[in-house]
Amino acid sequence: MSFFIERHRQVFLAEKYYSSLKIGKIDSHERFSLGLQRESNDSEDISRLNWAISDNSYEILSLAYTAGEAIYPLRDQLESVIVTCVKYAIALREYEQSVTCPVFGLQYIDEFERIAQLIGLAYLLHRRDLIPRIHALIAGSAYDGVDAMYEVLISHALPDRPYLENWYHQKPYIHLLNATDLETEAEKSEQLKEYCLAWYPAMVEAPWHNSHLNMTETDGAYFGYWAFEAGAIAYLYNIDHSEIDHMVYPKDLVAFAREFEAEPEKFNRARCPAKQACPQSGYWYTPVKQNSRALFKQGDVMPDYPDSTYGATIWYWDQNQG
Repeated sequence: MSFFIERHRQVFLAEKYYSSLKIGKIDSHERFSLGLQRESNDSEDISRLNWAISDNSYEILSLAYTAGEAIYPLRDQLESVIVTCVKYAIALREYEQSVTCPVFGLQYIDEFERIAQLIGLAYLLHRRDLIPRIHALIAGSAYDGVDAMYEVLISHALPDRPYLENWYHQKPYIHLLNATDLETEAEKSEQLKEYCLAWYPAMVEAPWHNSHLNMTETDGAYFGYWAFEAGAIAYLYNIDHSEIDHMVYPKDLVAFAREFEAEPEKFNRARCPAKQACPQSGYWYTPVKQNSRALFKQGDVMPDYPDSTYGATIWYWDQNQG
């Protein structure tokens, strides 16, 4: 059995498809970024390109997680995703001539789910500092302070949020709301399980739904099906998830969140920004460059790739030192 097969987190993802799609998405990211530099762009062009960059950035992150890549680097990658969302918000509001134009329309389940996924990842990756920036994507709009599920999610990071009993989408989110409100641990766990079962069928209107059925060996629109918000609720409410083994539930992310909370320094030692001294000898890699894995000695200055459109150059300790 290959190393990829052992580590990937969903069975639909094959190694050749993943490698091809990852390269294609990174190339698209660079192409969209170059497109922003055209002098002929109007505000609509700038908004459209920034949307493509932000959407592509999330899909790259989700693809990395689906492929079984290490969790810790996703903490920095998530920030890069949020930065692209904020840039899109600025461009969209300039185009629409509205300072409160929302990036996500919460009445559309795929857009509601995307912001819920971003918030869920922020909790699970211990990046609560990003949640005010995520909320700013809809703050002041007609969607601010009107949906119970959204408010439950952000209330753990933002103070004085309203308690609501109204929501846009009964299915599947009623199960997740129930999991936060029921009395017994068994009931909470059961609702979490029901949510995982109901999640994918409820996303039938999402453009990525059933994308695994149309994949070729090297191309497609599938980048992973993940209910990250379910993991966040399990973590925030300390719900027992030992009986949950559903494909869309990010069980190892919840384990990471709990372990990081107990011992953050254990993980922080595996990260080294560019231009700093390598903290320990061994193999390191950076997501900003293809095939970057390299052997460094303690004290070596870690290389920088400032021209990358991916973001800041951060090096990570490779779990596989073979």
